[in-house]
Parts: sequence; structure tokens; C-alpha cells
Amino acid sequence: MNEDDYRRHIDYIHFNPVKHGLVNEVRIWPYSTFHRYVKMGIYPEDWGGSVGGGPEVFLW
Repeated sequence: MNEDDYRRHIDYIHFNPVKHGLVNEVRIWPYSTFHRYVKMGIYPEDWGGSVGGGPEVFLW
């Protein structure tokens, strides 16, 4: 695995809650390491954009 491949895997993991309709923005999912990556300056807080129509947070 190289650095590019690693980054794609991390992006996939961070976007999964949006992909599966649990939230409409990556930054809303409270259980993600995304927040740590934002604090480290790796991602901007608005990374992944917004998907309209979904719940803000859907917890079972």
C-alpha cells in the first residue's frame, strides 16, 4: 500500500456515514476520526460537501 492508496481508504471510511444515509455531511457524524484529521489540518471541515435530503444525524 502506498500513500495514495492509504488516503483513498481513509476518504472512503470518512465518507461512509454519508454514503449510507446516516448523515448528510461528513462533519456531522460524531464517531469519526474525521474530526481528529480536521484538527491536524489534513481535511477542511467542509470536506465531502453536503448531501441534501438526509437526516442531520440518524442514530439507531
